[in-house]
Amino acid sequence: MKTFFLSLLLMTLTTVAAARGITGQFDSIDGGPLAIEDWRGQPVLVVNTASQCAFTDQYAGLQALYDRYRARGLVVLAVPSDDFRQELDSAAEVRAFCALNYDLDLPMTDISPVRGAAAHPFYRAVRAETGFEPAWNFNKILIAPDGSVAATWGAMVRPDSGMVRRVIEGFLK
Repeated sequence: MKTFFLSLLLMTLTTVAAARGITGQFDSIDGGPLAIEDWRGQPVLVVNTASQCAFTDQYAGLQALYDRYRARGLVVLAVPSDDFRQELDSAAEVRAFCALNYDLDLPMTDISPVRGAAAHPFYRAVRAETGFEPAWNFNKILIAPDGSVAATWGAMVRPDSGMVRRVIEGFLK
């Protein structure tokens, strides 16, 4: 009987969490908060990034994707992380690197952990809902307008690939 009630409670909590969708607030690289909930109703592509990675050139694809679809509602959020020991030492250095090399104007967070027990709450929520956890830099998580996780991709999938664009286009205005 105890197991039944625990199962019922877990199902209720899971249903409430699913109805709310994935949430989370990051510190912006420019100061202030960036809350996933502020973009509810829009697709949000969240990408853990690193400035000294072999995949760092994907910043260009992220900016191109943002430029192509932002007027139709897409948000691209870069989350610099040093979990794989390939990020610069400070948020100021990351911001300067991205501005100089990629002319980024998409939203960026402060340097944040994305894996394990120390992961940012957003990444812990994604892992709890889907089992997905970044295996390397430039892993991509698409949050649907309703707050659910619509898709995930690893580092080998370029952000401006047809595969990613097709899924995003299904959510655009």
